[in-house]
Amino acid sequence: QVQLVESGGGLVQAGGSLRLSCAASGRTLSSYAMGWFRQAPGKEREFVAAISRGASITDYADSVKGRFTVSRDSAKNTVYLQMNSLKPEDTAVYFCAASTRIISRTGRDYDYWGQGTQVTVSS
Repeated sequence: QVQLVESGGGLVQAGGSLRLSCAASGRTLSSYAMGWFRQAPGKEREFVAAISRGASITDYADSVKGRFTVSRDSAKNTVYLQMNSLKPEDTAVYFCAASTRIISRTGRDYDYWGQGTQVTVSS
């Protein structure tokens, strides 16, 4: 079992930055590809970014490419999502998830999920 806990969300003005963290307990994250997803009110969950086990492969949704960066720190057993140039449409609950796949944009490929952290971007 892997327990994931997100943190770092909050309220920020448009154009600002936030860094989300996803800390794991129970097992090392080095065995998993990690993904970030988000869900806005009234909308379906959507893929944001993913990183492979060894961090050699990253993938981003077109809507965040060039603004968000996913990374991982094996020593801290933590994955990060650096979000820059935030827009009001980035407002959502952000979730991290762990997958045994090499990398994936599909939520059903992920076996473990955190509880989410709220990100609100004001205009």
